[in-house]
Amino acid sequence: MMTIAASNLAGNAQTMGIKLENMDTTVKPGTDFYQYACGGWIKNNPLRPEFSRYGSFDVVAEENQKRIREIIEGLASLPQEKGSLGQKIGDLYALRMDSVRQNKDGVTPVMADLKRVAAVKTTAELIALINQMNTEGVAFGELWGSYVGADMMESTQNLLELSQGGYSLERDYYVKDDEAHKKILEAYKKHIVKMFQFVGETPEAAQKKMENILALETRMAKAGRDKVALRDPASNYHKMSFADFTKEYAGFDWKTYFDVQGLTEIDSLSVGQPEAVKEALAVLKDTPVEVLKDWMQWQILDSAGSMLGDTVYEEVFDFNGRIMTGAKEPRPRWKRSVSIVNSVLGEAVGQLYVEKYFPPANKARMEQLIKNLQIALGQRIDAQEWMSESTKKAAHEKLDSFYVKVGYPNKWRDYSKMNIDPAKTLYENMKEVSKWSHADMLSRKWKKPVDRDEWYMDPQTVNAYYNPTTNEICFPAGILQYPFFDMEADDAFNYGAIGVVIGHEMSHGFDDQGRQFDKDGNFRDWWADGDGDQYKERAQVIKDFFSAIKVLPDLNANGDLCCGENLGDHGGLKFAYTAFKNATKEKPLPVKNGFTPEQRFFLAYAGVWAGNITEEAIRNLTTSDPHSLARWRVNGALPLVDAWYEAFGITEKDPLFVPEEKRVKIW
Repeated sequence: MMTIAASNLAGNAQTMGIKLENMDTTVKPGTDFYQYACGGWIKNNPLRPEFSRYGSFDVVAEENQKRIREIIEGLASLPQEKGSLGQKIGDLYALRMDSVRQNKDGVTPVMADLKRVAAVKTTAELIALINQMNTEGVAFGELWGSYVGADMMESTQNLLELSQGGYSLERDYYVKDDEAHKKILEAYKKHIVKMFQFVGETPEAAQKKMENILALETRMAKAGRDKVALRDPASNYHKMSFADFTKEYAGFDWKTYFDVQGLTEIDSLSVGQPEAVKEALAVLKDTPVEVLKDWMQWQILDSAGSMLGDTVYEEVFDFNGRIMTGAKEPRPRWKRSVSIVNSVLGEAVGQLYVEKYFPPANKARMEQLIKNLQIALGQRIDAQEWMSESTKKAAHEKLDSFYVKVGYPNKWRDYSKMNIDPAKTLYENMKEVSKWSHADMLSRKWKKPVDRDEWYMDPQTVNAYYNPTTNEICFPAGILQYPFFDMEADDAFNYGAIGVVIGHEMSHGFDDQGRQFDKDGNFRDWWADGDGDQYKERAQVIKDFFSAIKVLPDLNANGDLCCGENLGDHGGLKFAYTAFKNATKEKPLPVKNGFTPEQRFFLAYAGVWAGNITEEAIRNLTTSDPHSLARWRVNGALPLVDAWYEAFGITEKDPLFVPEEKRVKIW
């Protein structure tokens, strides 16, 4: 028999977790709940110049960065044994912090690779050079992407997959001609010209290179799929034998290309977007080699831009920061340095982080919360009249099979073969890191079964995830702190905050994408006849609702792109609320500071999304991010949840009111 565990402390002994100064009670909950719950926070936390978006997630991430900086600088300040993790962490941080050296070197580190491309005479030579650079760790985008990951039809096995590529910006910037998108594309053109002038090109030559690059990238973008189309698993999977692949995608020496990368003896692979890969082959065949060289040089230069001294970095920030996101100033150098160490040696830093900042009690309470959410989700499954019994049975099997990860990995990544040499430049070291990363991927994945114990986020990350092919939910230690999680707060707060995060990730197992994978992570239709259609009809309600939202006067939200995440929020709220009511059924929580437990649940949820954002970031994220903007994860999500109306007495007279028949009816 399943039971609901009680809280660690009696409800009266715990705080309510809600900070009243973060609220704006001059606004009615039914008029603008985001402002009501977060208005004080928004007023008291204006955007600092380095941020285009600053919210609760960023507050926690900032605190984590300070903690990690302390750990890293502690290592950097002491002698470390060569080859040790301490040496690698400390030296990489010091390399990124050394502005004097980077400014002295300027663009010199990247010049040799650019000149190698410039010396090429034919397309065949360029392809040979690409193959060679792939063995050297030179970072550049190609006309297609390749990676090794779980085969969605046979989830215990890894599979080589090819995907669309060939352009640097989001696809919409190349194919849409409205003023907002054209403005960004014009700025991108100027950015390319400036970057080439830094490496010695005349204004005329840089202009010509830009025109060649933009023509090629636009061609590839038009052949690619938009982000909504990329969300459909079935239409982005085309597995075939390697022999059939080389016939269908003829005209390129695929065997040599993959062999030099260590991807040998390929039995089969999947081409995610066939039309894009075929267009890439056509580009290689009919594009003058000088154009291909310009594009190749841009890929190298663009990837290296942040490592070539302050003058170049200022230009990189001007485009990627000021223009794209509305940030006013670069992040301080120490934050950029912490970020590069995190990106390269994430689990090594994470191991030190959890030893110092993640007590066992936090993990234990989190694991109990997860169990309670699983019980609640099971109850929500049973309560659905539109689901047939066979679908409910399969849904329970999937729920019971969730692989739960909390805090940190059971085994840590081995960085012993990575070489960080302080005598070399930052650019040279990052090439070595790329070589190591590729070799590490091969050793762990190529011709190997899927490792279910692999983590796709580092422990210090302020985030969480669900992975459909392993049917896992993961909650890194980094997110398990206020305002998401508070050991001193009562269940109303913790179920409304981290509880909804847990429920959100669980819900991804049953969202419009995740529901297409079974309990073992295989892409399979386990829904009874008619139930899948019922689900689609109900999910369409949330797509249409969010697509009607105006995020700016001339810009609507993209309900199709954000469908999965909005379903995650909706399910998370439903599951967490049920779990909260279960947990407090025998010992109801008291009213605190005039707020009922139910009200505190929703206030805690809203507080997670408190934040400020620039208009540029709103536009950029609406184009590229599958998550709705923070304001609408509150004002869009809550009016679709019946319990919110009951908690705050919302009626049809309130602006946020949505008639019951128009609310989402999935859970």
